[in-house]
Amino acid sequence: MPDLLCLDEFAPHSAGAGALLRQRHQHLLDVLYLERGSVAFGVQEEGRMRHLLGVMEGPCWLDAAPALAEQPCAVDMVARTAVQWRAVPVVQLRSYLLQWPAEAQGLVASMAQGYCQQAALAVSRVAQDAVARCAEWLLQHAEPGDQGLRVQLAQSKRQIAAHLGIAPETLSRVLRQLRDQGLLDGLGKNLWLPQPESLRQLAKS
Repeated sequence: MPDLLCLDEFAPHSAGAGALLRQRHQHLLDVLYLERGSVAFGVQEEGRMRHLLGVMEGPCWLDAAPALAEQPCAVDMVARTAVQWRAVPVVQLRSYLLQWPAEAQGLVASMAQGYCQQAALAVSRVAQDAVARCAEWLLQHAEPGDQGLRVQLAQSKRQIAAHLGIAPETLSRVLRQLRDQGLLDGLGKNLWLPQPESLRQLAKS
């Protein structure tokens, strides 16, 4: 029988509501075991959870899957309430799992990989949703012009982003992406849509 993993060996940590426990793309050196409290996970922008993908309630492991799969954290994790957790070094958790039968190790590895794939897909869909909303907004505000469809920005980017339900940084990133793809042109408040059909396809995605 494998030795038990004694969590009492690891010092407890605590934080209040709103504390950022994990960031997207963070390389994990330890794994967080949430003993008490509630943690939201999703995509945070400008200090706010803009896209909530789920909530975890202690006791539970918060980020064991990406750590065991040797992948960075795919989501932001923010405390919804006061929380208490213990941090277990990844090397120690892996050493503990090596005591398990090979079949059990394979099952854990498969589950970890599956979780990471689902989390990455969920985050990518959130990003794609922002692109679709921006594309739809541009088409709705387009008017015929000398060079095709023209969009005149009568509002600030912050106001447009608020209307679309995304952060201003997200809007700027999406507009840069559309420019790089040749779907958007122009400077300042006067924009052109060189390929409206391609933009319509994005809006439908």
